Amino acid sequence: MARLRSLVVHIDGLLCVCRGHRGSDSATWVAHERNIVIKSFTKAAALTAAAGAAVLMLTACGGQAAPQSPSAAAGGALSGPVVADGSSTVAPLSEAAADLFRDAEADVNVTVATSGTGGGFQAFCAGETDISNASRAIKDEEAEACAAAGIEFTEIVVANDGLSVVVNPENDWADDLTVEQLQTIWSPESEGEITNWNQVDPSFPDQPLTLFGAGTDSGTFDYFTEAINGEEGAIRTDYSPSEDDNITVQGVSGDVGAIGFFGLSYVEENEGAIRAVAVDGVMPSTETVQDGSYTPLGRELFIYVNNASYAEKPQVAAFVDFCLESHAEIAEAALFVPLTEEQVQVAQDELATLS
Repeated sequence: MARLRSLVVHIDGLLCVCRGHRGSDSATWVAHERNIVIKSFTKAAALTAAAGAAVLMLTACGGQAAPQSPSAAAGGALSGPVVADGSSTVAPLSEAAADLFRDAEADVNVTVATSGTGGGFQAFCAGETDISNASRAIKDEEAEACAAAGIEFTEIVVANDGLSVVVNPENDWADDLTVEQLQTIWSPESEGEITNWNQVDPSFPDQPLTLFGAGTDSGTFDYFTEAINGEEGAIRTDYSPSEDDNITVQGVSGDVGAIGFFGLSYVEENEGAIRAVAVDGVMPSTETVQDGSYTPLGRELFIYVNNASYAEKPQVAAFVDFCLESHAEIAEAALFVPLTEEQVQVAQDELATLS
């Protein structure tokens, strides 16, 4: 809506210019074209519509259109790169957004890397990326690094997630694990001590326990260790870590005694290869994440936007706007839990500070 209001003001300004160039007859024509432009205005192509309106009206008034920025291609279409890095959990969401955005702006190249939430913030605070994907909120020391480098940013919640505990499909004994049992499996004190499923629960079989999970640069690692073990970073070290959740999928799917953890979207994408278990009697789902009953593993997912990129690169601004305006469609495409109405309002308020 902010872009629409801006467009209307811009067109009305051109109306005044046209009156000076061509007389009163042009005002009627421009008013007519103003209505056409506004009606055809779409959220995803806000900047394109504004540029197109300017060229159309100034040409009709006998004036010359102002030169377009380097990120605007012939015909008013946007072009140029949008660089994102960070969480492998959030990556499928950004990739889905990029695919949908490409339908409207084919010349904008959105790249999504997955160095983990921590690695993403390192690149972001070094000024190497426009957007940092994060499965946790930025840490104080990361924000300080950005400030020291002169990087100002805006945090926007883009989706929700149920951090899921997963096992092999042939595991027919672990359907519902308590937080206490997860602590038994994953706590630092269990390293080298808890190596069999029957040590977790006497009713479980004599089956070696194999562990896979997020690496230390992952926001999922930070969130899981704090939620389950009560301290960020507290975890046994005799497990197979990776910032790439697909590695965890491969590990768990290949070992009947394996257990791992990652975002809900990876569960839904890999149905049949792994399966999620309930935590304290509650399965991760859209409903349980949104209503808050899936605790302590329900969480928000974020993008951090470089304010200068948003202000100076029209393709970045258009993509970020699109991510929020089409959040439900993007979440559905990427198998994420969509924002609630309250979250949408907060995100819109944050984005409005950049407009």
